Amino acid sequence: MRLKQALLAMTAAAGLVMAIATVAHADVPPPTEGSLRKYDITATYVSGVSAGGYMANQLHVAHSSVFQGVGIMSAGPYGCADGDDSAATIAQNACMKTNMRRRTPAELEQMTRDRAAAGTVDPVANLSGDPVWLLHGSNDQTVLRAVNDDLATYYRDFGANVVYNTSTGAGHGWVSPFGTVSCASTASPYVNDCGTDPQREMLGHLFGSVNAPATTLTGKLIQFGQNGHAPGGSADGISMGNVGFAYVPQSCESGPCKLMVALHGCYQYHGLIGDTFMDQANLNEYADTNNMIVLYPQAKESYFPILNPRGCWNWWAYGSDTQYAQKNGKQITAIMNMVTALGGGPGGPGPTPTPTPTPECVTAHNVAHTMAMRAYAVWGQTYAMGSGQHLGPWSSLTTSSIKQTSPGNWVKC
Repeated sequence: MRLKQALLAMTAAAGLVMAIATVAHADVPPPTEGSLRKYDITATYVSGVSAGGYMANQLHVAHSSVFQGVGIMSAGPYGCADGDDSAATIAQNACMKTNMRRRTPAELEQMTRDRAAAGTVDPVANLSGDPVWLLHGSNDQTVLRAVNDDLATYYRDFGANVVYNTSTGAGHGWVSPFGTVSCASTASPYVNDCGTDPQREMLGHLFGSVNAPATTLTGKLIQFGQNGHAPGGSADGISMGNVGFAYVPQSCESGPCKLMVALHGCYQYHGLIGDTFMDQANLNEYADTNNMIVLYPQAKESYFPILNPRGCWNWWAYGSDTQYAQKNGKQITAIMNMVTALGGGPGGPGPTPTPTPTPECVTAHNVAHTMAMRAYAVWGQTYAMGSGQHLGPWSSLTTSSIKQTSPGNWVKC
């Protein structure tokens, strides 16, 4: 009997190895410039890693009436960085490491209930029963296990259906069979190969079942402008890139499809590593065979006046966005505008947004811009108010043309 059981176990293990070994990489197609249009979206999900994992959680909580499930690698609970100290200090010392006290899951759950009562996030009852898939690697020393455990507790306490994978030896990164980083390492581009297929596990939990991935992609990668989706018309002003991407399988052009928002981590944005995350994430392969559009919004690095040098998503109130984790958060608003443009959201496709009037350019020398509060000066250099775009020396001999895209936000023409 024991011999038979051992043989069965070996056969099952061999089958698993073969299944993993036969996962084939399909190169992401070259991007095609275009815009987002509405599709027949039947369900909307979100996933992310590290800072993208924090943002995925924020989107899920703020818009739980829209997102029906979430997959997160290496991140902590909702609102972790909020507190009495500076959010950046808490983020680094309590929400990545454990060098200072962080609020308990129970405290964060009550904060979430309070926000739901105020209408700044959706009702917490929506989280009950939602599929939630989490992963933390045992060699991840960037966001420690205890912080990830709090995220699992947070979701379980709200009644979510949580699967928490802690069996991998991954370092800090998105784990994928197509990663170019060795499993236990933490290194650029932060896509780790551990000899497993976590995307199959994640999507299977979120969808209930999942078809085998494609070996050749049939769809197209759309490159679209993010400015039109950002509050005030300036993606740069909220530390987001000028362009984002969406992979659309051929089957979704005329038939019903799911939508997955996939959020990169720090140092993984397109402006730094190109299409690496989109190519290696192992989502497009499953998109082709499971009728799933994948939206890849893009953050970017920024220095003045927003300090975000690693191109992370906002999970610690940078840029003075105190509502960063709520419905009115600037990046959350931008991403939700993209979701709506694709046809996601409660009740299916939403209304087409009203076009924003084109702002007029104001041309003046940089001293005049600062006196009119359109810009500010630091160490002899001039920066546009709100966006922080560099306008050149602070001098009456230097002329700049800028436009106001929203109250207090000026950008170059």
